[in-house]
Amino acid sequence: MNGSLDMIRGPEQHPSRFADYFVICGLDQDSGLEPDRFFGDSLQSTPLDRAYKGTVLGHYPDSVPWNHFDKHAVCMLCLPSGLRFRTQKHSIEPSFHSFVLTKEDGHRTYGFSLLFYEECRNKKICHAMQTLQSMHITELSSGQNGTPPIPRRGQDGHNTRSLPRHFKLSAHSPGAALGYYDYTKDKLLVTKSISLLCQQPYLHAARTFLTNLYKCVPRHPGPGLSLESYVYNLLYNVPIPLPGKSLKFFVPNDEPAKVPLELVIHQPTLPEELPMLDYPLKDVFSWLGVDCVIQLFTCLLLENQVLLRSADFQKLMVVSECITALLFPFSWQHVYVPILPASLHHFLDAPVPFVMGLHAQSEGGNLKIASEANLCYVDIDKQSIQLPEELPVFPHRLQFITEIRDLLNKFKVPHPDKTDNMAINYFNGDIMTSSLTLPGSGFHHPRRKHSLHDVLDWDRPDPEPHSETLQRIVDIVKRTGVNLGDIDSVDKTTKEKILTAQEEYHDTLIFNNALREIFLNRFVQIFSSYEHFVIQPSQDKEEWLCNRDSMHVFDKATFLSDQPAQHLPFLSRFLESQMFASLVDNKVLAAWSELDPNIRVFDQRISQLKQKVGEGIVRSPCYEACQAITATQKLLEQRLNNVELEAVPPTEILPHRAAYFRSFPLLDGVALNKEPTQSLLRSRRGQKQWKYKMKMIEASGKLQTPQESQSPRPQTKFSTDMSPALIAQANWTFVEKLLKDCKSKTKRMLVEKMGSEAVALGHGGEFLSDVEENTLVASLCDLLERVWSHGLQNKQGKSALWSHLTTYQELDECNDATKSIDPNFLTPALAWCVLRKRLDYLSNLALETEVSPTRGRERHKSSGERKSVGPEHLRPLPDSLIFDIRNVQAMTDIKTHIGYARAWVRLALEKKLLSRHLKTLLSDTALVRSQYKRSAFLRCEEEKEQFLYHLLTLNAVDYFCFTNNYPTTKLPYRVVIFPSRKASAATTTANSWVAISGTLCETNPVSIPKGALEFVFHHRNLGVLSTLRIGHDNTGLSPKWMVEHIVVRNEVTGHTFKFPCGRWLGKGIDDGSTERLLVGALVPKSIDNEELVESCSTPPRCRSPSIPRRITLTHIELQHMLGEAVNAIVKFHYRREPQDGSLTALLCGESGLVPSLEQTFLFGFKSQRLFGKNLYVWDYFVRVKENFEISLLEEMDEYSQRLSRDRRALTENNQRFNILRSYCHLIDQINTCSQALGKDGKFQLFICLGAREHLLHRMLSPMSEARSTVDMYEEISFLRSPQLLTFLIQILEPLDEFHIVLEKSLTQGISSIC
Repeated sequence: MNGSLDMIRGPEQHPSRFADYFVICGLDQDSGLEPDRFFGDSLQSTPLDRAYKGTVLGHYPDSVPWNHFDKHAVCMLCLPSGLRFRTQKHSIEPSFHSFVLTKEDGHRTYGFSLLFYEECRNKKICHAMQTLQSMHITELSSGQNGTPPIPRRGQDGHNTRSLPRHFKLSAHSPGAALGYYDYTKDKLLVTKSISLLCQQPYLHAARTFLTNLYKCVPRHPGPGLSLESYVYNLLYNVPIPLPGKSLKFFVPNDEPAKVPLELVIHQPTLPEELPMLDYPLKDVFSWLGVDCVIQLFTCLLLENQVLLRSADFQKLMVVSECITALLFPFSWQHVYVPILPASLHHFLDAPVPFVMGLHAQSEGGNLKIASEANLCYVDIDKQSIQLPEELPVFPHRLQFITEIRDLLNKFKVPHPDKTDNMAINYFNGDIMTSSLTLPGSGFHHPRRKHSLHDVLDWDRPDPEPHSETLQRIVDIVKRTGVNLGDIDSVDKTTKEKILTAQEEYHDTLIFNNALREIFLNRFVQIFSSYEHFVIQPSQDKEEWLCNRDSMHVFDKATFLSDQPAQHLPFLSRFLESQMFASLVDNKVLAAWSELDPNIRVFDQRISQLKQKVGEGIVRSPCYEACQAITATQKLLEQRLNNVELEAVPPTEILPHRAAYFRSFPLLDGVALNKEPTQSLLRSRRGQKQWKYKMKMIEASGKLQTPQESQSPRPQTKFSTDMSPALIAQANWTFVEKLLKDCKSKTKRMLVEKMGSEAVALGHGGEFLSDVEENTLVASLCDLLERVWSHGLQNKQGKSALWSHLTTYQELDECNDATKSIDPNFLTPALAWCVLRKRLDYLSNLALETEVSPTRGRERHKSSGERKSVGPEHLRPLPDSLIFDIRNVQAMTDIKTHIGYARAWVRLALEKKLLSRHLKTLLSDTALVRSQYKRSAFLRCEEEKEQFLYHLLTLNAVDYFCFTNNYPTTKLPYRVVIFPSRKASAATTTANSWVAISGTLCETNPVSIPKGALEFVFHHRNLGVLSTLRIGHDNTGLSPKWMVEHIVVRNEVTGHTFKFPCGRWLGKGIDDGSTERLLVGALVPKSIDNEELVESCSTPPRCRSPSIPRRITLTHIELQHMLGEAVNAIVKFHYRREPQDGSLTALLCGESGLVPSLEQTFLFGFKSQRLFGKNLYVWDYFVRVKENFEISLLEEMDEYSQRLSRDRRALTENNQRFNILRSYCHLIDQINTCSQALGKDGKFQLFICLGAREHLLHRMLSPMSEARSTVDMYEEISFLRSPQLLTFLIQILEPLDEFHIVLEKSLTQGISSIC
């Protein structure tokens, strides 16, 4: 359904018929009773409550070439609960449901089944049932001492299923008698089904045909057509209308003697209208409510697993078809089983996205779902939904819901609000937690009003009405021909206008059209410019198809950069979905073939939108309601009210037919297999008859089927043959898909991440945004959950991966012989693992040395071999699996198992230990065997090795997926200070401190313990560290302190940052600074601790009064250095997603703007010492400030004189005046606010603030004219050489284009003066 507008099926050119097969399913009286073992333990219920195997009694015609008949699958879905027996004491009524058969090529065949009970007159079957009843009573009497069995969930709540003879059927338990069958007194009834198999889901017409055909079974001799005549006419003389046309045809009336009933079916117009949907969307919103539907809709778009549950098969089908139809123009690409038969419950273990419907009374006691991480569970009867974790919000969700509710109110559709019986459980709901045996309990059959066995009259009222007045109302309304579904609705029905069935059907179609237009409008608004981002191929079709997996067909990064920030979590995940990829693929394939019909409709809606609002790529972020409802509704109403074609009415095809039947008979196969020479239709606007031809196949000869266009990828075939070979084959398909998904995801992550690193290095290419990177990592987490859920024997939590990790941890703790084992702590399987490992431990105890041979875990070395801890060495972090598990368990802001599992995956990926940890986890083969079936992915050795290899490739790039995603987590940080090796400079008597800044937050000053060079502090996650400020209060006898460098390590992620210093802290030495700002750099993991110490042992520059500066760089080298620094800042601001902390490194880091300008200002400095005192660049800046102040005073005196003479000169003077004033103000601010900073620190602060205030290039020209410049600089300097000065101004001028935002640690609290 969801989607296509095509009409032709199969390889042959033929008119698409309304129905391909008419099928009768029921009891094969020749084969006897065979219990269906898939419906629970039959010994625990009475024979009447057991399910038995049915069979296809007949199907007509025998075959059609375009649709092979699969009798096993058809019978399984026509009788989804198996054959059931009842007696006349039960309340029974016919029930209708539809279903869908999905073949391997993705083609769908729709089925419609009417189930009813009829009397079983076969004496052998009746005797067999009596025998089973006696055996059951005997077992209860002897084996259970008369203890009645526990009734199954969902059955009638009586005390026993069948009672021994010495039990009295008391009046206070009338339900007990229902489970007892007496051959001499009771009539035995058995289910039978009549069904249609169709290519198009015309629900209303199929239900009307089957319902009235059953009512027209002749019970007495009389007038009327034979059943074969109606079936023959529907099979051969009723085609599917052409697009944009409607067709009238004839079906049986509700009584044999009445004339045939007229029905109208239609097909939408290409491409002005949406594809046909006959299922009532009204019912879905009445059952679930708007909020629940939108949440379910979001889960489908993000391709989560969706499990529906109801006691009504038709509800499962209606919700499945309607919610997938709302995806248009996208279509569901994965497993689609709206009604999951009991024999296929093992497919719930499939580690792939699916939409499955589960009947509430066919669950059994052993049903389990492997993974809940991505599962959306909807209980239709209870109106509740449980959502997967980390589900983003659909864009403009609140306005979207409001628009839908307005439409529901307009059509007077009742819908429960979120507060009315609607329980939307996000993470801690009890539905799934109790479900894994499965969800819910205590579902009851609705009360049936009457029995059809004797009178076979569907409209007979309840024999015990609530009152005589109410009964009279019911009788009056019944005579009008209206069928009341429930007596309680009489008052409402009498007040409102009574619609005929055809009018109700038309109203449903109009509502469906309006609601689907609203949903389509959301996609049109969001993706109105999607064509601009589709990357058209430069190869031919064959080459493109061969390389499709490695090619980009959609510019996701650019598309996401244009979207509102609040919509990015949803859109970034949706762009990774298979349904979006399929739509883009079909768009690209249109270069070589005809455009997909779904996309044609979508593109036309976008074109209509652009005609109204223009061709702009970026749409308004405001919500825009749907405007297309009126136009499409007009087309629909015109087509329904002006029927152009009429099928030939049914005529008698059996010259001699039976007078009457006691049950629904098998039909005449010979008559129903004779295909007519031509199908005739009558034009309602002309007198002649003409042959109905399909004009859509004139050119190509074959069109895509609805299912071919909507689901190009093959789907898993569900078979009723439960042989081990076929189960293994189906399981192997899942294993291969998991491995393929792992390969594609790791490749995508690797290519995208390497591409972003190339951008950072200046090599061009696409930049991977943090949102998209996080989406890819989240997708990897989902894949790992699917892998660990596959083949799981006993589910212990919502996350199979976390359950495995914690079990492994428990076993590791139990390996410690000093600990006692709590017998209640372990399951039997784990207890055996512990016992085996305890025996291994005892047997190898005498051989154990410093390192214990237990699965490669870290053990503490002996004291003699342990490396010393101190300023010369940084003790390495443990890299064991248990260490990382414990770190994740210590995160107090995570509350769920799914959250713990995702945090662990992100942590292991960031530490480049994911593949290694998983290999360690899976090396415990005894644990894996105890938790997983032999067919599980984790027990397929070759595939498991390939899986780990693919994960190993992710070590080639750096991720910060843990650091960036848990900003509130409190983490430990280790600080190691490396002072000078000279004893006189290695310590300080002052009170020292450090303050650290990162991409997420910064610390307050953290005191350094007296005499300590290494300490640990805990703080909220700082992110990627950028700067460190170290200082002291200059107290004590020897406060001067020489610090070479500082190393800070995150004790959870292991990220180590080096902060070079090489400067003194203290008054009267160096530049007199007691506080220094250091810029950090991440230390590569390839550098071990000893190399880290050695690489930092030589300070970058040592400023001592006894060591004069020596400038060795030429002016050409300085120009190149400064150009590189400015160019890096420009590139940073042109990135789509600039990282917060990297600008600080570009300003103050090695080769940054500050060091480059410092070297530039030192070039040509005349003297660095004056009267034995060091001169710094800052001294020059202070003297220039004094020159500027004198100039400002002089200019103020001339201001009044120039005011009347030269306005232009006045303007130029004002600009110069503002520059000088800003310069002086900034120097004063720095001298006032930063007393602890030395001269170099003040120069660094000035350059950063000058860049922020856009002052750098403007101040150079006035500085070159200052008196102090001539005194302190030679003529070759940048400030005195006209060519070099021009270069300096021009190279700094591009920084004016950007809004430079500085970290708080850089500004010293000085606010902007602009």
